[in-house]
Amino acid sequence: MSTVVVTGGAGYIGSHGVNALAASGHRIVVYDDLSAGHEEAVRLLAERYGTDTVRFERADIADVDRMRAVLRRDQVDAVMHFAAWLSVGDSVRNPIGYYRNNVWGALSVLEAMAAEHVGIFVFSSTAAVFGDPVETPITEDHPKQPINPYGETKLAIERALPHFERAYGIRSVVLRYFNAAGADPGGLLGEDHNPEQHLIPLALAATDGGALRVFGQDYPTPDGTCLRDYIHVADLGDAHLRALEHLRNGKASTAYNLRNGQPTSVRQIIETVERVTGRQVSWSVAPPREGDPAVLFASSARIRRELGWAPRFEDLDTIVRTAAAWRDRHPRGYAGRG
Repeated sequence: MSTVVVTGGAGYIGSHGVNALAASGHRIVVYDDLSAGHEEAVRLLAERYGTDTVRFERADIADVDRMRAVLRRDQVDAVMHFAAWLSVGDSVRNPIGYYRNNVWGALSVLEAMAAEHVGIFVFSSTAAVFGDPVETPITEDHPKQPINPYGETKLAIERALPHFERAYGIRSVVLRYFNAAGADPGGLLGEDHNPEQHLIPLALAATDGGALRVFGQDYPTPDGTCLRDYIHVADLGDAHLRALEHLRNGKASTAYNLRNGQPTSVRQIIETVERVTGRQVSWSVAPPREGDPAVLFASSARIRRELGWAPRFEDLDTIVRTAAAWRDRHPRGYAGRG
């Protein structure tokens, strides 16, 4: 049986990708340095599916020799790449780190794949590659003009992939999306970042002693706060699984945008958290963040049409409810239950 290497598979989105792969009968090597991921997430997945199905390799994606050894040893035929830094604000403050990890790290993975003749690459990208939208919803053909280093680093890899295919035969699917949200409906996996930077877990924390900062309320949107698309993380896992199957079926390289439903404002997220939890969110207004467009949401028409993908957890209340349920059971994240 062939094996999939999942870089960043101990992280939030990556672990849900591993969950989708394992549930579909794939064998996985989680390749992660734990700089942002959690070994406990991998342990739980291995416990659920068996250590023959989910195996952990603690390593740096920039270590080409180590990656080559794993690709050989486990007879890997595909790599699913989640290992990236992903904060817009941090990328503005630390572009060197973002280029080192997101560009050099990904190129190192691709170098190892080329050397070991591994020809399938699923790239978890971002809709930040588009920058300020010319029109919405954003289609795959929308101009790509990132306005922050995070988007630039992801676009650099997207632009490299056709060259790697021509030179080394590595076919790829690029998946672009905005905000991953929610938690495994089965309760096994959830969101645990340190520091936490995502809106929904921050809003949940602000119901019991925390304080949420809303970055700007004077945007040209109905309520003055940014509009974004929030996609359930399990639906993202399913999209990455379908992308892998597309390539394993011999189909051509392509890119897909992912969208959940209607764009949602920051204020609407706060209201949903309050409705679902029955608790008030404590929040205040902070200055807008550099590099944050007012409105971002994509069209998922192409992936729906070509791969049959559609979100199963589209309702915002459901997304928040799964996140809240995991947080209630894991108030200290993967460090332990309450």
